[in-house]
Amino acid sequence: MPPETTRLLSEHTTLRLGGPAREWVTATTEAELVEALDTTDPVLVVGGGSNLVVADEGFDGRVVEVATRGVTPDVEPSAEPSCGGVLVRVAAGESWDDLVALAVERGWVGVEALAGIPGRVGATPIQNVGAYGQEVSQTIASVRVWDRVLRGVRTFANADCHFGYRTSRFKADRATRGWDRHVVLDVTFQLTVGTLGAPVGYAELARVLGVEQGGRAPLAEVRRAVLDLRRGKGMVLDPDDHDTWSAGSFFTNPIVDPGAVPDGAPAWPQQDGRVKTSAAWLIEHAGFAKGHGNDRVALSGKHVLALTNRGRASTAELLALAAEVRDGVEAACGIRLVNEPVLVGCAL
Repeated sequence: MPPETTRLLSEHTTLRLGGPAREWVTATTEAELVEALDTTDPVLVVGGGSNLVVADEGFDGRVVEVATRGVTPDVEPSAEPSCGGVLVRVAAGESWDDLVALAVERGWVGVEALAGIPGRVGATPIQNVGAYGQEVSQTIASVRVWDRVLRGVRTFANADCHFGYRTSRFKADRATRGWDRHVVLDVTFQLTVGTLGAPVGYAELARVLGVEQGGRAPLAEVRRAVLDLRRGKGMVLDPDDHDTWSAGSFFTNPIVDPGAVPDGAPAWPQQDGRVKTSAAWLIEHAGFAKGHGNDRVALSGKHVLALTNRGRASTAELLALAAEVRDGVEAACGIRLVNEPVLVGCAL
């Protein structure tokens, strides 16, 4: 497919920020996607734009929008599932939230607590998307990619994806090279089949559902409860609500040595002996309240982890607020927060 005329990245990111792309290609098939990646120009691969902070100057290269479609289970909806449940192969350009809704409708168990997360399926293994006690790594069987170095298709089993907290081999490789070596073509999920969701591992969600932590609730109820919780935090996209003009949680929860956690802060033990603490707790206890900022950029009025565009912001202003919060937390708590969204053409 030939490149289109210049587009503004602000029209394709949930922050609604970012300048023009030099050229734009929308790939609706796998062949178009591979062809679009065959260039010596800088390439930025985008899906839903929910995890991008793009410079005001834009991107001086080719933007490739992944718009492929297809959800293919290995058994028909009316068929009896195998003892292993169902394998569902999903094209990278499918909407993640639509997939969760379909899974709940079909009785596919394992992603119901990930409802309401914006973006497309191809981005989920890169970031190891997670929320409310679930991560996609718990259900991903394999990830099929186009390797831009070897110029061919590769398939990575779950164990070869090197999943961690909000990371994977794909994200680590991007950080090392400064560009995406592996572009996701599709993801295969292995899901169980039933009417009850997976055991609820998140205390807040368990409380809302009225079950003990580790208990189970009907799939549809889990999805509905998660959507309600996310709306209450401004984490479900709404064009009329500037609290949702964000990239979601801007900072990851830090993983540090036990002695580095401030008194009173949450501390969740990790397998390597360190502990994970709450970025939101650190931000609040460093003196940053909900709504901190001005009429252009501010912390969400519902959730301090989200940095929001109030309608007239620039990327530079958003990053200045991010730096203020990061530096304030480090000064008050001794922990330096790390941004979760990908920064394109800009730095923090």
